[in-house]
Amino acid sequence: MGDKSAIEWTDATWNPVTGCTPISAGCDHCYAKTLSYRLQAMGVAKYRNGFEVTLHPEVLSQPFRWKSPRRVFVNSMSDLFHARVPLDFVARVWEVMEACPQHTFQVLTKRPERMARWTAENPAPSNVWLGTSVEDSRVAKRIDRLRECRAVVRFLSCEPLIGPLPNLDLTGIHWVIAGGESGRAHRPVETEWVIDVRDQCLRASVPFFFKQWGGTTPKAGGRLLDGVTWDQFPANPAGQALPAAAAAAVGT
Repeated sequence: MGDKSAIEWTDATWNPVTGCTPISAGCDHCYAKTLSYRLQAMGVAKYRNGFEVTLHPEVLSQPFRWKSPRRVFVNSMSDLFHARVPLDFVARVWEVMEACPQHTFQVLTKRPERMARWTAENPAPSNVWLGTSVEDSRVAKRIDRLRECRAVVRFLSCEPLIGPLPNLDLTGIHWVIAGGESGRAHRPVETEWVIDVRDQCLRASVPFFFKQWGGTTPKAGGRLLDGVTWDQFPANPAGQALPAAAAAAVGT
């Protein structure tokens, strides 16, 4: 975690908050929870509280040390808009992101209603993309809350995709990621679910990124869909510099 990331749609992770609590079925086999307890057992100081929500002001300055542009997944081990994260700390994270225009920050939450309330008074800086997780149709209303967020790029993470997502309203959505679950207790993803999400994106002209089929390990099933690797990224409506890998993939 940090300057390098194995997550295909980002370049680096930045975790000024760690820990979370389950909110929907997508949380049942949370990789971050498993990893947090493993790091706690290894004696890593940052994870001394296991998966309890914990603030880490000491890492707020980390993006300033990354001089070359990169995509940064914010709080891959938590949720910035968890109720236990004080809004004054959210403000400090916002300030860092705004002060680092060379980077593109990707903020993903399962609590878009709190994010919408925050951005009503604090619009996302132009280099900050806001997203929500939509693992099946039971939580599809999160998309409506995401649409209320003030940001130039809004995205969906349909991962782990554990059910079909028919009739998606992609109005105001600029990017969709999809992927199957991984781990020993993973729930298999159906091919038709992925194809349907992909086809809805094509019809709506929304860039689509297929991360993985999943399996016992993240890479067990590969990434090909209909023989193609889907690595599309959103266009750049704000005009900020995208990392080279992202720029090359726009519109593919």
